[in-house]
Amino acid sequence: MSMKQKIIETASEMFLSYGFKSVTMDDLASNIGISKKTIYAHFSNKTKLVEATTQHSFDTVCSKIDIIIDADLNPIEELYTIKAEVIKHLKYEKNSPSFQLQKYYPKIYQEFRTKQFKIMQECILNNLDRGIASGIFRKEIDTQIISRIYFMGMTGIKDQDLFPLSDFSVTQLMAHYLEYHVRGISTEKGLTILKNFTNN
Repeated sequence: MSMKQKIIETASEMFLSYGFKSVTMDDLASNIGISKKTIYAHFSNKTKLVEATTQHSFDTVCSKIDIIIDADLNPIEELYTIKAEVIKHLKYEKNSPSFQLQKYYPKIYQEFRTKQFKIMQECILNNLDRGIASGIFRKEIDTQIISRIYFMGMTGIKDQDLFPLSDFSVTQLMAHYLEYHVRGISTEKGLTILKNFTNN
């Protein structure tokens, strides 16, 4: 592993665990066991490093989601498996990376959100189409609208002004929202699958 990649991976871990604002370049250098000068040789400032780690995290999650989609699960199980993978990677119980990114690095956040929407839109539209074709989701739903509502909901529950971490677990919020989403679009067949899946 190159030094640049080691810096990105260590910074990603620290940012997700402690927050973008809390981690300093000194903290990162100390954790890796290198000088701060070595970090600046690869990243001219902290913003550039945040940008690189955000892309790294995004690419990591996307590759995991691709593996899940390739497994050809039923659409409801696919949604729950993706949710579990995202929670595992982003460690939501410690802090909310997306909210911190929006607050402290709005330009990077907006670029990330645009990429996130494009990937999620494609993923959810495919999920909805397969669900409709298999009789799990209602055929009369407007997939373009539902996919956007899903995106808004999943990103909206990360807003700490609306859902402060002191009062709400994001893991629970995601579970509640996902069930809300699936119940709203499912046929009786889909509701049976949901019940069996959530009970297990």
